[in-house]
Amino acid sequence: MRSRSLTSDALLLLTAVIWGFAFVAQRVGMEYVGPFLFNGVRFALGGLTLVPFLLQDKPGSPADPIPGKKMVLFGGLAAGLALFLGASLQQVGIVYTTAGKAGFITGLYVILVPIISLFWGHRIQSGTWVGVGCATVGLYLLSIKTGFVIARGDFLMLLSAVCWACHVHVIGLFSARIGPLRLAFIQYMVCAVLSLVIALVSENITTQGLLGAAIPILYGGILSVGVAYTLQVVAQQKAHPAHAAIILSLETVFAAFGGWIILGEVLSLRGLIGCGFMLVGMIISQLKW
Repeated sequence: MRSRSLTSDALLLLTAVIWGFAFVAQRVGMEYVGPFLFNGVRFALGGLTLVPFLLQDKPGSPADPIPGKKMVLFGGLAAGLALFLGASLQQVGIVYTTAGKAGFITGLYVILVPIISLFWGHRIQSGTWVGVGCATVGLYLLSIKTGFVIARGDFLMLLSAVCWACHVHVIGLFSARIGPLRLAFIQYMVCAVLSLVIALVSENITTQGLLGAAIPILYGGILSVGVAYTLQVVAQQKAHPAHAAIILSLETVFAAFGGWIILGEVLSLRGLIGCGFMLVGMIISQLKW
């Protein structure tokens, strides 16, 4: 049991590393293509990486019944729309902020998830409120400027975090009814189609731009979306949910580390303290009090 737990922790840590460095890939990709084209191609690639797993998936057993067409359509569209909103706000916002700040602000979704559950009548434990307080202080130190004004990119990232939190609730609602692999594939394709349609209308698409952004797009599509998702699913079968959430929250640290060693991004002392408060808040919110 202990060896299985260590293996799960290692896979979750690898997932956090991949997701953290994905912020760097997203930042670099914006130098060559628009945000909607980047998302459209990477989520299409991410969906294609799940095809081999879907072909091996055998629905219809008592534990995995075949869902109705209306359920698949509604659940897939709902998840895809939430994913599209979160990914679009994040990709546009990262143009105006650093990879490190984007990672930490996006990570706030782990705190926003239980807060949103208040609307469904759920109770929130005291640790979550302590985490919210720490994260709020951290966000102020990291993003609020003189005159209580938040930077444009940071604000878009905060909106993105809200959408990611809503996305978690949508996934929780439909995953068991549709199946995690089927739902993942459908939502990726919905997000890809919506992103590509907007890209065709509003962005300048060139072969040179796509070739320049090839490595960031491949990383974001195959590794971040396809591989990391699979690792998370495999690892969380043996890991405690709160334990998994704490390890996955380390993606914010790897985002800042990647921005520093690859892009040369440097946070001020105030920003570093803010990141520390936010990370502590994320971790505290996941602990059982």
